[in-house]
Amino acid sequence: MAFLSSFDICASGMSAQRVRMDIAAENIANIDTTRTESGGSYRKKEVVLESYGTDSFQQALRNASKGEGFASRNAGVRVADVVEDDREMKRVYNPGHPDADEDGYVNMPNVDLLKETIDSMSATRSYEANVTALNAIKLMAQKALEIGK
Repeated sequence: MAFLSSFDICASGMSAQRVRMDIAAENIANIDTTRTESGGSYRKKEVVLESYGTDSFQQALRNASKGEGFASRNAGVRVADVVEDDREMKRVYNPGHPDADEDGYVNMPNVDLLKETIDSMSATRSYEANVTALNAIKLMAQKALEIGK
């Protein structure tokens, strides 16, 4: 039933936003990390999302006009990749730091606290929107069952 695939779509959105929140938290936690296992300072990570299993709007209109409804069964959003930001590191003058170079500069992570905070707030709002849609679908299903009484 195409109606029930809406649950899967909302769940995929919630899962993707949870990953966004996790990555933003990881970036904030490593805002001062100057040593990593791979060597050098921590590099900011970004989440790449992609949609899958969806028809174009034009195809959805064609299906609706034929009475076929929502054709895609497994539709939603998923995390395509988590990539490292390749922008250069912030150079901070701190000659007393153990990782300072010969000129006294330390390469600090390229993480911006304000941007990470905004990203986590955006992911939270998107997660909440998916929960609201899920609750609306659940309410519609309950009302549909009440009609049969």
